[in-house]
Amino acid sequence: MKKLVQVVFICLVLLPISILGQTINPPTGRIAVVADGNSPDPDDLGGTAVTLALLRASGLQDRLVHYSHSCDLVRDDRISKQAEKERHYLMQVACDMTARRWGGFDHITFYDALWQKEETINDLAWAINASTAEDPLWIIEAGEPDIIGMALKKTPKAKHKYVKVVTHHPANDNAGDFYTWQHILDFGVEEVRIPDQNINLKVKLEEWDWAKNHKDPRVQLVWTMGKMAEVDDVVKFQKGKWDCSDAGMVLYWITGANVNNGLEAGSVSVVKSILLDFIDNK
Repeated sequence: MKKLVQVVFICLVLLPISILGQTINPPTGRIAVVADGNSPDPDDLGGTAVTLALLRASGLQDRLVHYSHSCDLVRDDRISKQAEKERHYLMQVACDMTARRWGGFDHITFYDALWQKEETINDLAWAINASTAEDPLWIIEAGEPDIIGMALKKTPKAKHKYVKVVTHHPANDNAGDFYTWQHILDFGVEEVRIPDQNINLKVKLEEWDWAKNHKDPRVQLVWTMGKMAEVDDVVKFQKGKWDCSDAGMVLYWITGANVNNGLEAGSVSVVKSILLDFIDNK
């Protein structure tokens, strides 16, 4: 009888979990996120908050093995030194505060890729080195590709076939100051490309009123991070918008990626259902 119970338990653990109609069914392996947010586009503030909340709400926070931000290694002329410095601090707050409030990320150090460049590269390289066929590494390219390229350069070629880089927009791919997207592919990693997530996840501010007005402060915090990007005074294309487009790649991964038919067209309604289901049941 005891053996039967164990078998049933194992089967249940391996079954995909459905949250309000959206299936949580990630592929095998671990996940790493390399984001920018420092120069000049602030959308990674909301993207980071949503990414961490999604991982926690789907019970996959333990599979996050690297998170770095501010990966734009050369300041853009459109942002001043003072505003750039503010962005670094804001991105660190988006990481640390969201992680603490939602919980489950004590195993992660959130690195500033520019201010802690060596530590960031070493941490991502460690995650690459740990990769195997049974435990691949999925890198979310939520910013310029340079840090990814530097970490790949520092690791054995034999490990690169177990690395998959998820991307959704050529603006990230082609923005590197040291590595082109082709350079990244030349390392022998697998390219996992999905449609532009701005289409459904860069929306009118009002579409996030559910989070702004929610009674739970964790949900309000996610909204606040996105609002910080909207009130940014460096770029104008965030005005009136709540943007978590890069988090669409994480949503794709937690729903299956290219192995289990993941959701390629992320939407606010899916993000909302996953987060609120977690809040309502905790």
